Amino acid sequence: MKTRRDFIKISALAAGGLAVLKPALSFSSGFFPDEEVPLDESEAQRTPTICEVCFWNCAAFAYKDRKGKVQKIIGNDIDLHSKGRLCPRGTGGPGMLYDKDRLKKPLLRVGKPGNQKFKEVSWEEALDFVAKKTREVGEKYGYESIALLDHGTTAHHFEHLFKSFGSDNTAEPAIAQCLGAREAGFINTYGAGIGSPEPTDLRNAKCLVLIGSHIGENMHNGIVQDMSTGLDRGMTVITVDPRFSTAASKSKFWLPIKPSTDIALLLAWMHVLIYEDLYDKDYIEQYAYGFDELKAHVRPFTPEWAYTKTDIPPQDIRKTAYEMAKAAPSVVIHPGRHTAWYGDDTQRTRAIAILNALLGAWGKKGGYYFPEKIRIPRFPHPKYPEPEWTWKDITKDKYKGAFTGVTNILIDASLPDTKLKHKIKAWYVVATNLIQSIPDQEKTKKALQNMEFVVVVDTMPTEITGYADVVLPECTYLERYDYLRTTRHKIPQVALRMPAVEPMYDTKPGWWISREIGLRLGLDKYFPWKDIEEVLDWQLKQVGSSLEEMKKVGVKSFEREEPLYLEDGEDYFFNTNTGKIELYSTDLDAMGYDPMPVYREHPQPEDGFYRLIYGRVPMHTFGRTINNPLLNELRDENHLWVNPKIAKLLDLKTGQEVWLRNQDGVVSTFPVKVRITERIRFDSVYLPHGFGQKNKKMGRAYGRGAADSEMITRVEIDDVTGGTGMRGNFVEILVEKPQKEEAES
Repeated sequence: MKTRRDFIKISALAAGGLAVLKPALSFSSGFFPDEEVPLDESEAQRTPTICEVCFWNCAAFAYKDRKGKVQKIIGNDIDLHSKGRLCPRGTGGPGMLYDKDRLKKPLLRVGKPGNQKFKEVSWEEALDFVAKKTREVGEKYGYESIALLDHGTTAHHFEHLFKSFGSDNTAEPAIAQCLGAREAGFINTYGAGIGSPEPTDLRNAKCLVLIGSHIGENMHNGIVQDMSTGLDRGMTVITVDPRFSTAASKSKFWLPIKPSTDIALLLAWMHVLIYEDLYDKDYIEQYAYGFDELKAHVRPFTPEWAYTKTDIPPQDIRKTAYEMAKAAPSVVIHPGRHTAWYGDDTQRTRAIAILNALLGAWGKKGGYYFPEKIRIPRFPHPKYPEPEWTWKDITKDKYKGAFTGVTNILIDASLPDTKLKHKIKAWYVVATNLIQSIPDQEKTKKALQNMEFVVVVDTMPTEITGYADVVLPECTYLERYDYLRTTRHKIPQVALRMPAVEPMYDTKPGWWISREIGLRLGLDKYFPWKDIEEVLDWQLKQVGSSLEEMKKVGVKSFEREEPLYLEDGEDYFFNTNTGKIELYSTDLDAMGYDPMPVYREHPQPEDGFYRLIYGRVPMHTFGRTINNPLLNELRDENHLWVNPKIAKLLDLKTGQEVWLRNQDGVVSTFPVKVRITERIRFDSVYLPHGFGQKNKKMGRAYGRGAADSEMITRVEIDDVTGGTGMRGNFVEILVEKPQKEEAES
């Protein structure tokens, strides 16, 4: 079938003016040009940076040798994110810079449908084309019909561009798949979300409860260090997970819960705390609203009832509740980060928020502290134009608790047969591989085919670049400035990223790309500066610093304005309708949702199928680092965790290659090796995320392992936020690939 936008493997382009990129370099055969000469730090030049290998954004210094090559990256000692240390991914940052598989020049799609190719073009031609197509779509359908699907710090530059031309239809996958339900759950309890980094006081906690949160494998640097400190101090850890994770191995209690039954356990814990008088009575009486309603609500949910749902013995439910109560208020029921699981995710995170309140942990030392940030003024520009419609007009009628654009809703609005009242006609995709990061790949591809224009901005030739009309190669974080990091923490801080080296190849920073498009669209008044250095220096001077100072120190700390914790008995107003912690949510009630968490049954795997559980490995950030030559050396493929009972039943051996087929008949493109282990329940299998890349230009990552995202075709939508629950997919294990080949694109 001839389609208007076929997937193009960027690696397979013909010569004669088309992009021909060099083969992958091998780290083991001399990754660094001067690696045989140890770096002399006394002679090295150091540059402040902010790591972009994951969203944690640790401040660090990049060290260059005398030939100008970045040799290593070390955490900034005064940075609260890194505390002077980087995780394996952060130290592997130079691999991103020197990866010869990275995008090098702007690429433009050419040719007739069904016979398309990319050709290398100049930045002038590429940007003129982007501006022309943006103007055509904007004038024909309205600029609101152009959507920005983005991630990372580059997103901020393009969000400014979009607001300048009148579109507020922006969304990032992290909201639908990770943070949306979590933030909604806490906002509807405390009137405040969690944010990032999570304000959990683990260094002072006496008890930490992890519910499907894989600290130590997700390598959120500061949190991992805080957890380690807490463990050294004797902190008790309780891990609830169908898999014996790294965190579980450090735990006093591992509760191998039956997947999809977490709310049952949370309700049972509430029952024990309330009906055995273990909750913080003074805290609840002063700060909470709806306790009597909650008490009546959880009365039926005894540990014995929960056992029938969760497979966790009643005595273990009670013992763990007692551990929490004994440690209170220095206890953290961790909110998690990837919280989109089964479609009732706001209610599950509401239950977590309520448990923390019953233990008196919110605003208390060893529980949740009150984070604070330095407010950096925006560089002056005119007021943005008012869009005729936004994401709210296609989202809020159904998902009333959504608080920002939701990626899957914008994709729904991009489909040819959409029933939504407004339509999306063009995409800008910035720093996110939608093919791998969004569940239901076929729907994403169908939406791509319906777009009049697709531009992708990225550093690597991920799968989504193969569906673009134009590919704009961004330089890596070690080659560019970005906006200042001002995230909330115990102490307000500002951190600077500046280029350690000039951009390699023909790549450009995101701020420059977005500004050049804006100028071509006649939006000069929204970009009244010549470069981002002018913006940064102006902003820093407004808070008593300067770009010159920040180039030396990298991170600057400021005094807090508010207390870090609540004093006992202190008056406090919560930003809710009642001014209190809402155990009974008045907002959810008004919107027509359950005001208190309700347990509901979820589908279970049929005979011969196993629930697909996915997760992280400590040396990789999703799929974005799989091709990094430094990090690929540490882990180049994933393995399928299978319980020994199931392995015996299917006659599987460790290291054996198998394929997966899900409940909808989708077969994994590539095989994956089996790992037989007691660390996974018999009704589930576990597959680390990000592997099985399908673009051959990702030379180290192509075909290495199976892609969990390929198996996720069933999505359970969160009632409140529209988030995409992805843990309702089941797979069977095939020892041979079926004869019928799956279509690769």
